[in-house]
Amino acid sequence: MFFSEEEKNAVYKAIYTRRDVRTFRPDPIADDVVIRLLEAAHHAPSVGFMQPWNFVLVTTDELKAKLAWAADKERRALAIHYENDLSRQDHFLGLKIEGLKQAPLTICITCDPTRGGSHVLGRNSIPETDMMSVACAIQNLWLASCAEGLAMGWVSFYKRNDVRDILEIPPHIDPVALLSIGYTDQYPSAPILETSGWAKRRSLEGLVFQEKWGVQPKEGSDPNS
Repeated sequence: MFFSEEEKNAVYKAIYTRRDVRTFRPDPIADDVVIRLLEAAHHAPSVGFMQPWNFVLVTTDELKAKLAWAADKERRALAIHYENDLSRQDHFLGLKIEGLKQAPLTICITCDPTRGGSHVLGRNSIPETDMMSVACAIQNLWLASCAEGLAMGWVSFYKRNDVRDILEIPPHIDPVALLSIGYTDQYPSAPILETSGWAKRRSLEGLVFQEKWGVQPKEGSDPNS
């Protein structure tokens, strides 16, 4: 496989400019674009080729409002963890979930732990590989959205059973992510949680070990030597 320099740069551009966005315009997304996004997600790698994902497309105001309610309820419940740090608590409660109602499209990506039967290659050894596979599909969808000029926001706090009830998802299916997708006028130049002071990007240097856990690579060493 060969990528031109321009194609390689485009891949890295999507990776480095992808952002978690919370504010959207109501402009509709063309059907052919939605199909391209779903095809990108569906072409994610999956352990044992299990492909454990499904995509629930939500476009009605009624359902989007119910999902926003579920997220807001959980956000307020989680705020108790910051009761000893009121500034942190206010910061957390300030995280916007309105995107669930603003964006023209919300996709609930699910994980089916029964997909492929009881002997999926790799899953018997590491049961969590179905979730890992869904995470790859989410990342593919996110990068494809970025390449299409779309913004995406991942809402990650809600009770699973609330989302199951709202979207009539079977009890054995796990609603992994609520992803709001649309066009935006406020695409950040850096991650929102970083610019708002919630957290900083960790140094890659401190996350890389050589040969064994905890062993830092020697300065100037070639990891391939």
